[in-house]
Amino acid sequence: MLARLDRWAAGLTSLAALLGTLGLLTEVVIILVDVVGRYFGAPLRGAQDITTMTMVIVVFGGMSLCDRLGGHIAVDLFEPAMPAWLRRAGDIATALLGAVIFFGIAWTVMESAALSRMLNLSTNIIQLPKAWFQTVLAVFSVITGLGMTLRALSLLAGSPRPAEPRSE
Repeated sequence: MLARLDRWAAGLTSLAALLGTLGLLTEVVIILVDVVGRYFGAPLRGAQDITTMTMVIVVFGGMSLCDRLGGHIAVDLFEPAMPAWLRRAGDIATALLGAVIFFGIAWTVMESAALSRMLNLSTNIIQLPKAWFQTVLAVFSVITGLGMTLRALSLLAGSPRPAEPRSE
């Protein structure tokens, strides 16, 4: 069952990362057009609105992939001196705490999105509805939280600890 959940998590993570990548490409094109336009005296109207909102997609779209690959910053000064059971317990606790934090982010942002819809909040220049981007942020946070929960369950089921990413 964990293997099936892991395949689903991998698919959701890949989708979120793909959307984050598309957001980054959108930002690059928008900034390029804006810079060239400024050079010729005609900047792109709403470039700041678009780049601000797509930054949400870029950051949170890649968050679950970063967690899945073990790409978060880790300081392991005391870990080599700890027994294996304590390191495993720390990995489980960290994954569960991360999941709680990301589910909390999703909950809070969904409440904010509901408020944004109720008040019809939008960006300043081109009136992009903020609720759209808040909802995407919440979905990406849920995907990350689910991935962290799955990692904790895998560790509890006896899976080996993830290998440390190599620093070069």
